[in-house]
Amino acid sequence: MSNEQEKPQEKPQEKSSKVQLKTPKGTRDYGPEHTAIRNDVLGRITEVFKRHGAVNIDTPIFELKDVLTGKYGEDSKLIYDLADQGGESLSLRYDLTVPFARYLAMNKITNIKRYQIAKVYRRDNPSITRGRYREFYQCDYDIAGQYDEMIPEAECVFVAAEIMKTLDAGNFKVKVNHRLLLDGLFESCGVPTEKFRTICSSVDKLDKSPWEEVKNEMINEKCLSEEVANKIGVYVQMNGTDELVTALFKDELLTKSKMAVQGLESMKLFFEYIKVFGIEDLVSFDLSLARGLDYYTGIIYEVVLLDKGQSVGSVAGGGRYDNLVGMFHPKNKTIPCVGISIGVERLFTVIEAKLAKEKQKIRTTEVQVFVAAAQKNLVEHRMKVCKDLWNAGVKTEHSYKKNPKLLVQLQHCEENAIPLAVIIGEEEVAKGVVKLRNVNTRQEEEVKREDLVDEVFKRLNIKN
Repeated sequence: MSNEQEKPQEKPQEKSSKVQLKTPKGTRDYGPEHTAIRNDVLGRITEVFKRHGAVNIDTPIFELKDVLTGKYGEDSKLIYDLADQGGESLSLRYDLTVPFARYLAMNKITNIKRYQIAKVYRRDNPSITRGRYREFYQCDYDIAGQYDEMIPEAECVFVAAEIMKTLDAGNFKVKVNHRLLLDGLFESCGVPTEKFRTICSSVDKLDKSPWEEVKNEMINEKCLSEEVANKIGVYVQMNGTDELVTALFKDELLTKSKMAVQGLESMKLFFEYIKVFGIEDLVSFDLSLARGLDYYTGIIYEVVLLDKGQSVGSVAGGGRYDNLVGMFHPKNKTIPCVGISIGVERLFTVIEAKLAKEKQKIRTTEVQVFVAAAQKNLVEHRMKVCKDLWNAGVKTEHSYKKNPKLLVQLQHCEENAIPLAVIIGEEEVAKGVVKLRNVNTRQEEEVKREDLVDEVFKRLNIKN
């Protein structure tokens, strides 16, 4: 037997069970104040959609991968693919437009005006300060059906302008262009047909990059000749109003293309309609606008904020996509569609910054009445008053402590901007009355217990 003393066995190091607590890259939590702002914004947008007669639908947050594949051009790399779940290849939705087209084809719907507010997912490089996330809300408004040219388009732009005015997020401009005009421009400048979409994706970067950078990409990465790139550069740096449309009709190079002329005819009609709507001052005809998604076929538009210091980029975009539904339809039946998508996450960023600058307090609840006790042992009396107010539809709360201090209860009302407080004391219980307090003015009035609901309705301007 060995005389050597056995060494005690070392215990294996236990792995820390603590998880690093953070939200995934490109996502965020919404606390009560942020959620209150968000709900207010989404509520106002919904009202605009309803005002224009749109119906609401919903679709799954994930789709068959084949549904999404090949619809987004170079942005397809940003789609989140899911691990195989029971034999189906699935992806998180990238936008609400392609699922909408799938919905139309699957249900054989040929006419609908719909809105949808839901989250979408993009494996993009996030920028929280610019309101660019990997999980974010989109608010879509689309008109599907065979209608006369530019009437639905003009209304979609009007809807976008109406939403921006309603939200009061700052000065804005709606940039517009036409895919046929762009393709005609490329054709006139000598771009090979097979390179239209990839050059379109380069032009789409002009809102973030200077022309020289975009030009270098066209020449060095996409093998376009410098001569052709220079010709494109002349046009894509133009912007203006319907006067630019008129000027381009006289452009000899551009008007050689039937597509370009057709695009210009459409833009001329579009400007006539937006003048009727009185929003022509908010619209800019911008030849650099390309919107890189493959499915656009006609007019395209984008809403940008103009105020200095706001670096969130575009806050809405959309256009006409007549062939997308046909990609899903068993008989390749095309259903013309046009729509607008509001990128509310970016608008939240702007509105939150604006409210913080103005030091405006946000109400996180909608409580209208707080039931308070002036003495001890009145919890059941408080509960009865709450019950009566709840049953009458009044938003009401009280303290969950049995014997709360009156001062603490009244401070809660003031801090949370609750307009009315019902105060109960032993004397009030004995007399069958309550004290109704205006929290803002601190004035109190005695009210009979049986008249309380009617008096609250009166003070809150609620119709009984």
